[in-house]
Amino acid sequence: MNSTLAALQKLIEIVAKLRSPDGGCPWDLAQTPETLTPYIIEEAYEAVDAIKSGQKKAIVDELGDLLLQVVLQAQIASEANDFTLAEVAESISQKMIRRHPHVFGDVKVNTMEEVKQNWEKIKAAEIRETNDFLSTKLSRYARQLPPLMAAMKISKKAAAVGFEWESIDGVWQKFYEEVGEFKEALKSEDKEHQQAEMGDILFVLVQLARWYNLNPEEALQGTNNRFLKRFAMLEEMCDFPISEYSFEEFEQMWQKVKAQLKMEKEKKNI
Repeated sequence: MNSTLAALQKLIEIVAKLRSPDGGCPWDLAQTPETLTPYIIEEAYEAVDAIKSGQKKAIVDELGDLLLQVVLQAQIASEANDFTLAEVAESISQKMIRRHPHVFGDVKVNTMEEVKQNWEKIKAAEIRETNDFLSTKLSRYARQLPPLMAAMKISKKAAAVGFEWESIDGVWQKFYEEVGEFKEALKSEDKEHQQAEMGDILFVLVQLARWYNLNPEEALQGTNNRFLKRFAMLEEMCDFPISEYSFEEFEQMWQKVKAQLKMEKEKKNI
């Protein structure tokens, strides 16, 4: 057994011991597939953050945490005789072979675009085999992905079958239309209606991002990071507790922070 398989086997045995009724961990024994799902999402985001940081130790740690969640889910399933980790690995192996006929078969491709087109055709054939409509697939995106990511996936797939504006002008027109409807909704006290109209604005913003080839998740994450950096600098300016400042004082300090960061950016570009 090579070192990779040995390490994986060790992890499998550790998880099995944690789940053992005889001397296992009470916390691990109390878990179900459902109670563990928040950790899958959390660990996935932490792994992405580590990868973006470029810190190898952090990447190793976070990918390990994510792998643990896969092994835990498989261990719980195997205890119920539902499926095993081996079946999980075999399933993804067969999918990769099936969707890469240019590697494992005799299909010839010359570009990444051709690979992508083949991938989509194979996926579409799989959907037909399971009698899934496109709407069923899009519904899975809505259930399974973070809202912004789901909105982008849904709109891309819908656009691919022709459900699309003729030009970007139509998207902008829709955006302003939705802003107007949201303003009207705010005049009422119907929170559900207000929420729905706000959702419509966000969905159209995602369409604008798609048309301009932008990533709305990265855009929002960038804004979050910029806000936090500015807010940290603002706090450093405070001579007394931050809650004691007025809005006007906050605004003055905020503008100073923005000017300072702008100056620093300009110096780097010189």
